[in-house]
Amino acid sequence: MFTPFILLGMIIVFLGLLFYFVPLGLWLQAVVSLGVGRITIIDLIRMRLRKISPRLIVDGIINLHKAGLEQVFTGMLETHYLAGGNVPNVVFSLIAAEKAKIQLDFATATAIDLAGRDIKTAVETSVYPKVIDAPTDGTLAAVARDGIEVKARARVTVRTNIPGLVGGATDETIIARVGEGIVSAIGSSESYKDVLENPDSISKFVLDKGLDAGTAFEILSIDIADVDVGKNVGAHLQADQAEADLQVAQARAETRRAMAVAQEQEMIARVAEMRAKVVAAEAQVPKAMAQAFREGNLGIMDYYTMRNIQADTGMRDSISGSGEKGGAGSAERPAEK
Repeated sequence: MFTPFILLGMIIVFLGLLFYFVPLGLWLQAVVSLGVGRITIIDLIRMRLRKISPRLIVDGIINLHKAGLEQVFTGMLETHYLAGGNVPNVVFSLIAAEKAKIQLDFATATAIDLAGRDIKTAVETSVYPKVIDAPTDGTLAAVARDGIEVKARARVTVRTNIPGLVGGATDETIIARVGEGIVSAIGSSESYKDVLENPDSISKFVLDKGLDAGTAFEILSIDIADVDVGKNVGAHLQADQAEADLQVAQARAETRRAMAVAQEQEMIARVAEMRAKVVAAEAQVPKAMAQAFREGNLGIMDYYTMRNIQADTGMRDSISGSGEKGGAGSAERPAEK
């Protein structure tokens, strides 16, 4: 037999399970807020069994219906919850869009939410445009046609393009495109003075390019927040070019000098080669004279006469080379033998 304590415990467990699966308080709240028949006890029990938070669904339905969005039902929110969506964000976005007169239906809101975009922030940005700095940090540097560098920073005002949230580019693309447009606008300016005098020309140039195409935002305005003059890039490039030309000229001169040295050394080698040939030819003279003696073509008196002529010629060359004055008669001729 059951003791009173066991029976009491079983009753408590039964009541706990009953109130867990049958949230009477939540059902009464739905009846008071929405009326009888909108959300039944069976609906709440089914949510429990499907592991859906009844409080989340009931609060969302109540808020939507109070905002006038009675075309959204519990089954739609349950499906989005089971798909992994953020039900509170979708509910808030639908209510905010309804109050702000923004075209946003339930299917679009859930698609944006399931795509990974923050639908709540997107609607807030659509109502209250946000400002993006381009670039995020620092400034953009570009060079005008006169070679002067100009540094600029822009502030881009954008609002969310709800239809473009699914598959549209993020604000990083907006920053990149605006930066590209600013660089192009400065680069097409004739002088840096034109940029400093009319910074709004950059804004007009960038806006005319339609940079928000294919993005999740609509560009409302582009304001140049800061413009500054940088270094003279043209002068630096000319100086670098002159230095490069100087190095090229020096290299070419060194090449010509090396070629001249090589040619000089080649000539010296040729002179040495010719001298060697002369020495070799002179070495043949005694052999020829000896052959002439043997064959009787040269006599002893002829030989001595030739030697006297050689000595006389050598003496004259010596006197002429030393710079001494005097005729040939002042020197004694060697005695002819």
